[in-house]
Amino acid sequence: MSAPVTPELLNALSEELFAAWQQQRTIAPLRNRAELTLDHAYRIQQGFVERRLAAGETIVGKKIGVTSKAVQDLLEVRQPDFGQLTSGMVVPDGGTLDVSKMIQPKAEAELAFVLGEDLVGPGITAVDVINATAWVAPCIELVDSRIQGWDIKIVDTVADNASCGMYVIGEAKASPLDVDLNLAGTVVKVDGEVVTTGAGAAVQSGPANAVAWLANTLGELGLPFRKGEVILSGSQSILLPVTAGQTLECIIGGLGACSVTFTNGSAQ
Repeated sequence: MSAPVTPELLNALSEELFAAWQQQRTIAPLRNRAELTLDHAYRIQQGFVERRLAAGETIVGKKIGVTSKAVQDLLEVRQPDFGQLTSGMVVPDGGTLDVSKMIQPKAEAELAFVLGEDLVGPGITAVDVINATAWVAPCIELVDSRIQGWDIKIVDTVADNASCGMYVIGEAKASPLDVDLNLAGTVVKVDGEVVTTGAGAAVQSGPANAVAWLANTLGELGLPFRKGEVILSGSQSILLPVTAGQTLECIIGGLGACSVTFTNGSAQ
């Protein structure tokens, strides 16, 4: 029998996720604990993020998830979700990432936007997004889940801050006016070998559309979407396993590349 949904329960689930993140362990799916709605899940997410901020991190941006039809079918939803990026999630381009400090990471390639001005919805269009964007860059997102075995539905991943892990933004930057964001091809290489390809059109018919959705959603929720924030616009590749010793590279046509090498500090 599911527990009644109360503010105390939502707070307890936020604390459980935060503890799992701190201790690098998984917990049972949240959807089996109570009849959680999407609104409940975002309230749990906010509590989880607030605990990270209290521990010393800051908000640096947002990420958009669940943008492809395949993932939406899997999670039984018909809209994307979002999570909040913190200062503790940043990995430098060409740097290393100790995967032993994550729980069950997977990698995906996407396009990152950095806002040149505030973007306040509702009513934001893809054209508004392009006009408000200072620059775009290739990005590798390392998603992670505090939920056992990635056994997630939409309330699980939303509560878990949209499965945020770490991310790498390329040093290669360009104006969104200088790159065809929808048609530019994305190539992902592992140790120099191509493993998957994609294009921006696979993300909500274009990554600027995904960012417009987020601006409008945040506007309805009264959440800020500020100049200087990073927005990860949604995966343009399949999810890839992460293995220590590999180097993963994301290349976006007409823009450039970014890369990260995975290590295992616990094996040293």
